[in-house]
Amino acid sequence: MLASEILSFYAAGKEERRLAASTGRLEFIRTWEILERHLSARRSRVIDIGGGTGVYALPLSSRGHRVHLIDPVPLHVERARTLSLASSTPLESIQLGDARRLPADDAAFDVALLFGPLYHLTTRADRVSALMEAKRVLVPGGLLLAAYISRFASACDGIQEGALRDPEFAAIVDRDLTSGIHQNPTQRPEWFTTAYLHRPEEIQPEIEDAGFRFEALLAVEGPGWMNQALDPWLDEDDARERLLAVLRRVEAEPSLIGASAHLIAVARA
Repeated sequence: MLASEILSFYAAGKEERRLAASTGRLEFIRTWEILERHLSARRSRVIDIGGGTGVYALPLSSRGHRVHLIDPVPLHVERARTLSLASSTPLESIQLGDARRLPADDAAFDVALLFGPLYHLTTRADRVSALMEAKRVLVPGGLLLAAYISRFASACDGIQEGALRDPEFAAIVDRDLTSGIHQNPTQRPEWFTTAYLHRPEEIQPEIEDAGFRFEALLAVEGPGWMNQALDPWLDEDDARERLLAVLRRVEAEPSLIGASAHLIAVARA
């Protein structure tokens, strides 16, 4: 099971709303872009591991994919069930479960999404174990999309929001930059919860150690998340497209990739 402080953090029920505004909204738009770009047009069997309340699973289901959601947070699972029942294209299944021990058969899926579990597993062994489970349930050649938080996210966020002026947050950032293990002894929810923040160069070896064929590492928000007035920008069609065009252009730029809050790795089983 996940650490108690992680479960308590998500039990507050804020994750679903986080992706609806500002930097979370940009994260959703860009993640969805990357997802659509790599997903086959044909009807795929998708396992959304750590899928929360179905933020990505439900839109995928509405596009004809057969989506199974697994999440370790009871509140997320119940909310996903409620939303699925109200949908004209409900999910195939919704289960409580751990990314390291998936309640799923071998080679049962064409696509595996890991949009969350890998940054709440603080040991490399646990992360590789979760990746190996994703590979186990994928068909040969199946697609993996795995999300990570950048090692530099808390430092950038602390500068953007000004939290770095607070000595308690500065101490958190110092530990993040030193070890990658983000811990929040203050329990202030705006300072997140226990997580592992990856250096970009750590990601490919972990994926390959789990038996995947690594294809790409992409910046999700890129430097765009550092703007503090994103919603008006994203509301305006032409302006939004100009921003997204730049973020697409630099999404694989090695000198910038660590400046993105979130990264997505693309790999094949």
